[in-house]
Parts: sequence; structure tokens; C-alpha cells
Amino acid sequence: MQIIKLDAIDSTNVYLKDLVFNTQASDYTIVVAEKQTRGRGQMGTTWLADEGKNLTFSILKKCTDLSVQKQFDLNICVSVAIYRSLNDLKIPDLKIKWPNDILSGNHKICGVLIENILSGAKIQASIIGIGLNVNQLSFNNLPNVSSLKLITGIQYDLEELLKKIAKNLEEVFDYYFTIHKQDLKIEYLEQLFRKDKASTFSKDANGTMFTGIIRNVTSEGKLVVEEEDEIFNEYALKELKLRY
Repeated sequence: MQIIKLDAIDSTNVYLKDLVFNTQASDYTIVVAEKQTRGRGQMGTTWLADEGKNLTFSILKKCTDLSVQKQFDLNICVSVAIYRSLNDLKIPDLKIKWPNDILSGNHKICGVLIENILSGAKIQASIIGIGLNVNQLSFNNLPNVSSLKLITGIQYDLEELLKKIAKNLEEVFDYYFTIHKQDLKIEYLEQLFRKDKASTFSKDANGTMFTGIIRNVTSEGKLVVEEEDEIFNEYALKELKLRY
């Protein structure tokens, strides 16, 4: 496992992607930055982090011959690996919020952005960007955001935490690509935030509100929500927002 440490970079995902296209980057190469000036989250959101207080890194996973139809499996692997890492640290009330945020209670502590490199209908490699709030204490009044230190009062060693997460990522991916069982999907669903609980959602351009119950996630990564009259609908990421 090669770890490339940078003081500042626009985006670790962009840097690692350039490495993949221009060099012979090895599997599980990691790029970690003290500061990201253009860190990104899902759907183009910006990831804001104080310099030197959090983990902002990207890791390369070579997939060789994974079908595009199975790309959500990568989200499952990453979410489970991060969940296990933080659970080992006894972070309370951990949950996975669809598709791959990590929460403690109702507060987001970790976000993931996965960008796949394709060859036809196959995924050749994935660039997995991870932003984990670790020792930061202020988030400019952003709602429902926290950090490990705010939650536990403990100051964490970023390098040790990086190694723990990287180790779990490697173990989970090795398990997935060699045994290829549904165990990881089961574990993901067991920890899915608001599963089997009545929740408020908004959808469409008008933000129409409705009540539903998360029941499952399809193999393509769509959220299965039970709505009025026991009608089950499937939603892609941009089609639905969970309002808690």
C-alpha cells in the first residue's frame, strides 16, 4: 500500500485519477491531503474541512472486470469498511445513510465520493474519496454535522486512523472479490439509517413532502420506499431527499 502525503491539493480524487492515467499506480494507492481546496461530495456538493484536523483522502481500487451493473456494490464495501473502523473506536449510534454517508446519531461525520474508470460496460478501477470529520470542533453552524472529537471528547491520531480505515477497506474488498457473498449487503442493510421506520422525504423539483418507510436498496443502488397503501417505489439518489 503506497501512501502519498500532500500539504494542499484541489482534490485528492482528481490527483489520484491523474496518477492512474499517467503512471502505473498500484492497487490501494492512497493520496491524503492536509487541505483540499475543492473537495467534493455527492451531487457536486463541497466538502469543507479545517486544515490538519480531518481525514481527506482518496484510495484506488482496481476492479479488473466488474460489471457497471454492480457499481453500487462498491458503495456497500466502502460504507461497511468505514462503519467497522469507527465501530472499533466505539463511536456511538453509528449508522449508514443511503447511499454512503456515515452518521453518529443524526449527525454526519463522514462522506464518500466514488468515481469509476470504465472500459465499455466494465469498471476497471474506482477512485474512492473519503472525508471524515475527526478533530474539527466548529462547522460554521452547519446543521446535523459533527466530528469524532465533538462526539467523544478524544483527540485522534490522523495517521493511525487512516491506516485503520485503509486496512478495513482492503479486507472488505478482498472478501468481496474472492468470496463474493451477500453478507456485505446484509450488513449494510442492518446499519441503514431509518430503515423500517416512518420517515419524511421530499421529491421532485417542487420538493413535494411525503411519509414513507425505507425497506430495501436494490442491486442498482435505488432506495426502496414503502408509501401509502403499501405501494413500493424505487428512487435514485437525485430523485429523493430524506428529511429525517
